[in-house]
Amino acid sequence: MKCVMLMFDSLNRHMLPPYNPQTWVHTPNFRRLAERAAAFDSSYVCSMPCMPARRDFHTGRPHFLHTHWGPLEPFDDSVPAMLGEAGVYTHLCTDHYHYWEDGGATYHGRYQSYQFARGQESDAYIGRARDPETPDALGQVRRPHEVNRPHLTPDAKHSQTVTFRDGLDFIDRNADDDRWFLQVECFDPHEPFFVDRRFRDLYPDDPVGMPRYEWPAYGKVRDTDEQAEAARRNYAALMSKCDASLGDVLDAFDRHDLWDDTMLILWTDHGFMLGEHGWWAKNTPPLYDEIAHTPFFVWDPRHPDAAGQRRRSLVQPAIDLGPTLLNFFGLAPTEDMLGRDLTGVVADDTPVRDAAIFGYFNAAVNYVDDDYVYLRVPRAEGPGLIHEYTLMPTAMRGFKNTGGAELVGPLSFTKNREVLALPRHAGPLDYDDLIFDRAADPEQNHPIDDPALVERLAGRMAELMHAGDAPAGQYERMGLAAPADA
Repeated sequence: MKCVMLMFDSLNRHMLPPYNPQTWVHTPNFRRLAERAAAFDSSYVCSMPCMPARRDFHTGRPHFLHTHWGPLEPFDDSVPAMLGEAGVYTHLCTDHYHYWEDGGATYHGRYQSYQFARGQESDAYIGRARDPETPDALGQVRRPHEVNRPHLTPDAKHSQTVTFRDGLDFIDRNADDDRWFLQVECFDPHEPFFVDRRFRDLYPDDPVGMPRYEWPAYGKVRDTDEQAEAARRNYAALMSKCDASLGDVLDAFDRHDLWDDTMLILWTDHGFMLGEHGWWAKNTPPLYDEIAHTPFFVWDPRHPDAAGQRRRSLVQPAIDLGPTLLNFFGLAPTEDMLGRDLTGVVADDTPVRDAAIFGYFNAAVNYVDDDYVYLRVPRAEGPGLIHEYTLMPTAMRGFKNTGGAELVGPLSFTKNREVLALPRHAGPLDYDDLIFDRAADPEQNHPIDDPALVERLAGRMAELMHAGDAPAGQYERMGLAAPADA
């Protein structure tokens, strides 16, 4: 048995034809994938954003209640490492440059081999002492991207192209062998929406004079309608490139007859706001469904009847894929893993949970079940109200503030190790509580005002926080009563 896992960053569910048949985005290979795989209708994020989601994948448990962006810790389980120790060859192909920064530097070493394509976003790739000459670009302009950009053309040099070419080479070399796991992971369609002209030509109505509006600033929309439309079309063009890369993988499955013995997974860490509800991007907006409700597809050769079927059960790929992969290769999850094996969901839509929580560290705690989405903002704020728990206090770039840190624990999942507790300031958010009826209001335009419903969902949220071993300060911050046995 073998597995190919495709991972895109910031991939929008509502712009893909399997989830929105009326979409204007050209992505025929996603439709082709949906004819082969089971498509999940209730797939939600867990820890946000990029590296927290990847830590969830490796460990099979959520971490957003305990820490923010950071590396795998010495006490963390790693599913790719467990596979490798059990004789499953593991290989990573990626252009996700955060793996090579301070806050992500312990992930790629858990694979037995890896390939890294350079140049995405702010990757410190090409050295140039003199500032580059930049055009009158609209949107954010970051120096590393402007320096790298000339080295990523023509399209054969684009980091996504190189990443998928590396993955396809691995498939061609190893198609006849058994027991391997390939992770092909690209940073696209994350901003900047930089893509070859042949994909942008699929969307010829770009407003004149704004071809470089590729990098909208995070936060509330303050752009003109023309600027916003240019950004959306550039994002769509990059999605079309992602679709073409997916098509190359599907062709490889056909060419090597891999459908009989090879699992194929496609997922994303989160979506991306493109002006919906008046917001751009992620991090600052509420976790509306444009960000939190994600596309997810699984082909499991053990259950061929699932091809082309829809699955309605609530899942969280970030924490569920680890246990699922372990089961596929005949291994058991560890006691610390809270994710669920999705084999039964793929086979016949057997539910694995009735509710889930998700979010960013030190932001809203969010809840979803079959009926409602509840985005709950903090009730209390102040210094030292909550703590980050880590033995490796590295941020995305550089090091976290360790002032006032104390050794505490061990925590339930730290393998009897004490950890550093780093005091953090809990601050307010720029929005209020939101509750939406998933069936009646799928576009989330009509928040519900129902105190009795708030009380019921808040109680269930607290139970799920307890299941994830939430620290006491999280209940105080969120204005929730901790369960009696917490």
